[in-house]
Amino acid sequence: MLQKPKSVKLRALRSQRKFGVAGRSCQEVLHKGCLRFQLPERGSRLCLYEDGTELTEDYFPSVPDNAELVLLTSGQAWQGYVSDIGRFLSAFHEPHAGLVQAAQQLLCDEQAPQRQRLLADLLHNVSQNIAAETRAEDPPWFEGLESRFQNKSGYLRYSCESRIRSYLREVSSYPSLVGAEAQEEFLRVLGSMCQKLRSVQYNGSYFDRGAKGGGRLCTPEGWFSCQGPFDMDSCLSRHSINPYSNRESRILFSTWNLDHIIEKKRTIIPTLVEAIKEQDGREVDWEYFYGLLFTSENLKLVHIVCHKKTIHKLNCDPNRIYKPQPRLKRKRPVRKR
Repeated sequence: MLQKPKSVKLRALRSQRKFGVAGRSCQEVLHKGCLRFQLPERGSRLCLYEDGTELTEDYFPSVPDNAELVLLTSGQAWQGYVSDIGRFLSAFHEPHAGLVQAAQQLLCDEQAPQRQRLLADLLHNVSQNIAAETRAEDPPWFEGLESRFQNKSGYLRYSCESRIRSYLREVSSYPSLVGAEAQEEFLRVLGSMCQKLRSVQYNGSYFDRGAKGGGRLCTPEGWFSCQGPFDMDSCLSRHSINPYSNRESRILFSTWNLDHIIEKKRTIIPTLVEAIKEQDGREVDWEYFYGLLFTSENLKLVHIVCHKKTIHKLNCDPNRIYKPQPRLKRKRPVRKR
């Protein structure tokens, strides 16, 4: 339970009203919400308005203040219309006046609650500056960020770089484990990795929608999709988010994990340490370990709900730990004349 109450905006699925509610736990917010909307608490639950993620007590502390939530009763479902509508609207560099006018007219005439909500969301999303990039174009997006960040892509690049740098710091703390004799080799490998990371700017392009296609994890409009769980072909909940759209999405995106498929602490680093200890004249293939630790070869972006704190049971490829040794050419015997 939180020490300080968290404030959220709460709506019910079939209601046009929206209330501000504060609570120290998910259950407290749910209880107050049911009282507000006069709904049965039994079987009810809360989810994020944006993408339909169901809230749990563990997830509740990571939800940003003033996040918009939907209160669902038993049997109701919410997949999150904003993401799907945003994909459509992101095709427009500027909201089209005719589109807005048509949606407003439809909203006035529409009686079905689900369709009313869809049209209301469309109008809400039109007002967001998804295409805006600079602080001057979208000041609310930058609230709470240092003044040195003047564009969205620059901040998100920094966010990605910070994650990669944290992995590098973790690897840098291991030289003492290899013993005095192997420390020099470990530092040589570490130095090569550092140099490579600096040359690619710590792979910050992964979060930059302006980067080339192969260098980013998002669409040109800034949409990211969950790439987990690792033991399935795709994320079953189909989570997606555009941190470029508004401040709330930017904050929520910070809760997504950039996870290692082959685990960093349990597998990659111990295997690297052991390889350096036991190299016996062989050359450790540092580029293989670099790819596992710092690149999308082994890093996947995962929504917090799909993130599993379990052993992935994957190992490093034993055939790639050391560089292939050159084959010695056999000398042909000299033929007697």
